[in-house]
Amino acid sequence: MHWVHASAFCVLLGSGLCLYLPSLAELLGRRPLLKEIHLYTALAWALALVAIVVLGDRRPLVRTVDEVDDLGTESRLNIGQKLNVIVVAAFAILFAVSGLDLWYGERDTRFRFANALLIHDWLMYISLLIFLGHLYFALILPSTRHSLSGMTRGWVRRDWAERRHPEWVAEVDASARG
Repeated sequence: MHWVHASAFCVLLGSGLCLYLPSLAELLGRRPLLKEIHLYTALAWALALVAIVVLGDRRPLVRTVDEVDDLGTESRLNIGQKLNVIVVAAFAILFAVSGLDLWYGERDTRFRFANALLIHDWLMYISLLIFLGHLYFALILPSTRHSLSGMTRGWVRRDWAERRHPEWVAEVDASARG
């Protein structure tokens, strides 16, 4: 789920910035192609997320939702990660709704919401800042950089987990003992 969302986000951000900034669109000279890339990436992203939920192993998704639902309890996700999941889910919905309105509004202006472009743009600004912060924590900050191992390889060092998520380690140990 993370990598489907991350790869689609990067393509959507890049193509969207090229559409948003006239100098980039002129540099590439292929605005209609960029619009198609942006649209079809958004569609592929939505279909991929639906496919993961419908056809994939839902247990990790349910576990994440359960952990996010209880903001006050320590788990494998800290409060920042839980808030990130909530914001990403809300923004994904808002991006999809405003983007669909922009796309459909080009075809029939009677159905275009007047502030859809403004909403889409502000979501992009905020998402770009969150994305840069996410990259900082995942790639640069030494105390959190090891979490990238969990995202790319599916595991983290025990000493790191004990320091960052002691209650989660205790829960894993308890379940392993039966």
